[in-house]
Amino acid sequence: MATLTEAKRRRHGGMVNTVVGYAVLIFFALVFIYPFVIQLANSFKSEPDAAANPLSPVPHPVTTDSFARLLDGDFPLWLGNSVLVAVVVTVGRVFLDSLAGYALARLRFGGRKAIFATIVAIMAVPGVVLFIPKFLVLNQLGIYDTYTALILPLLVDAAGVFIMKQFFESIPLSLEEAARIDGAGVFRTFWSVVLPSARPALITLTILSFQGTWNEFPHTLVAVQDPSLFTLPRGVANLVSGALGSGTQYPLKLGAALLATIPVAIIFAIFQRYFVRGATEGAEKG
Repeated sequence: MATLTEAKRRRHGGMVNTVVGYAVLIFFALVFIYPFVIQLANSFKSEPDAAANPLSPVPHPVTTDSFARLLDGDFPLWLGNSVLVAVVVTVGRVFLDSLAGYALARLRFGGRKAIFATIVAIMAVPGVVLFIPKFLVLNQLGIYDTYTALILPLLVDAAGVFIMKQFFESIPLSLEEAARIDGAGVFRTFWSVVLPSARPALITLTILSFQGTWNEFPHTLVAVQDPSLFTLPRGVANLVSGALGSGTQYPLKLGAALLATIPVAIIFAIFQRYFVRGATEGAEKG
């Protein structure tokens, strides 16, 4: 009888712990989600309603005037620039980071370890330190305030090279040896044998590259000044900094931020399972 009572107590205690655990998780989930709810709600509010009730999650009345104003302004231009830069940089970065990672992982040449150590050291350098040198280089090359200035410095990044090198080292050498026996050269082996095996890492790098480039703001500050070359982060920052004139303009600002967030959210939602799988496999193999 005592044993039965003790089992009931344990079961009851386990249920209480489960309920408390879920309550804590739901609380923090709401705390995390609430700012996005406020952003969404204010995007559909009128200017007086947003100014009077900025923290209300229910717009009254519901209006799409902010989105109409955005689409009639420079937002489509910023969107086009962001799509162009993000796609070109992502494709170039995935290809070039893969080449560099494979060279560091498989090819034997003088200074290989020193180059890899330099890449790791670059990852520790704060980006703000490079602002002035980056501006001077772009200006000296004569590409300042051009699309080339927006794209070229972002085509390769140290983190991407590091990720690909670590993943390539986890691929068995026997696959490459079999390809070489069949007469494949270094690039053919890389392109036809190794790269398909690195699909999880490639998807992870693609998501990180697109997300990072889409949200890139500091680089645009030192690369361009022409408003026709602004990307979404630069354009939205220009709105927030007061380019709209008087008034809070909450619906317009938050509507722009909402539209800028949607593409990245969709891509991450679609490829989330591949991203998690790639990160997990990379951790296990590393």
